[in-house]
Amino acid sequence: MVSNRNRRKYTASMATGNTFLGVDIGGTKVAAGLVNASGKILLRTQVAMAASGSAAEGLEAVTSAIDRALAAAKEAGEKPPAAIGLSSPGPLDPRRGIVVNPPNLACWRNFPLASEVEKHYRLPTHLDNDANAAALAEARWGAGKGMAAVFYATLGTGVGAGLVLDGKVYHGRTGAAVEGGHLTSNFRGLRCGCGKRGCIEALASGPAVAARARRMAARNLAAAQRLLRLAGGRSRSLTAEMVGQAWHAGDRFAGQVLNAVALDLAIWLGNIIDLLEPDVIIFGGGMGALMAEWFPQIKKQVSAWSINSRAAEIPLLAARYGADSGIAGGAALCLPS
Repeated sequence: MVSNRNRRKYTASMATGNTFLGVDIGGTKVAAGLVNASGKILLRTQVAMAASGSAAEGLEAVTSAIDRALAAAKEAGEKPPAAIGLSSPGPLDPRRGIVVNPPNLACWRNFPLASEVEKHYRLPTHLDNDANAAALAEARWGAGKGMAAVFYATLGTGVGAGLVLDGKVYHGRTGAAVEGGHLTSNFRGLRCGCGKRGCIEALASGPAVAARARRMAARNLAAAQRLLRLAGGRSRSLTAEMVGQAWHAGDRFAGQVLNAVALDLAIWLGNIIDLLEPDVIIFGGGMGALMAEWFPQIKKQVSAWSINSRAAEIPLLAARYGADSGIAGGAALCLPS
């Protein structure tokens, strides 16, 4: 894998006009896309991920996605990529290019993914966790372009976060910094999948919102009837998408569920602002897109949960890249900081 020192040797002139291959690795699929130096995604490919297979099978899924992207680029007459960037769930070690032990990628344990890919394609290869990579893409090309301090949060199956300062991802001492989804706001709260209690992931991720809706429905079945009909009358079938669908249709109960989520996010962001005071806060992910519609309310509430008298001035913005954040993020890892 290319070291940080070697990465810094890249010059802006080398990046200009080049293309880069961004690879988005998830528990069910691997997407790869060719991205130009302006952040435009030129093409995309996707294959299934062998997340529960062997390490070799997991690597084969990654190389298969890359091979398809390279073939599509050649067919389209695009320039071959100058480098490859890998966006993967953590925990991982971005400095050594090692995937440590992601819960949804059981195929890899202390696996040197970046060096394996680099060896296979003989291209500079970079690895970072998906939230860091997405944060970098948003800071370089997206909603945070031109901002010095960008805090990014993705609300989806889990809650991830990344911090970009002056164009560089903040990794901390070992590369494990900014696990914002696991900041505890209530030590007596719900137990998170990480083992701690009261994490924002246990309150505002997609599964957490569905679980909240089920708990609230159990206390007031009459009010939840419209939402429950979407789930076929079975509360265990409720999803966050259904909550959003019902709210968009004017359902008051679904609105109460999301109102509670908005308050939890405001409390969490108050802590983020007191600690970091970023120039901008960007939300990505499926739940992030839904909660973006609650930004005005969250901004009103956040001042009550921050000692920063100007907390409400910090923009809350929806991410530019959405479902393509992993591809754009992977490509962003390839450019000089």
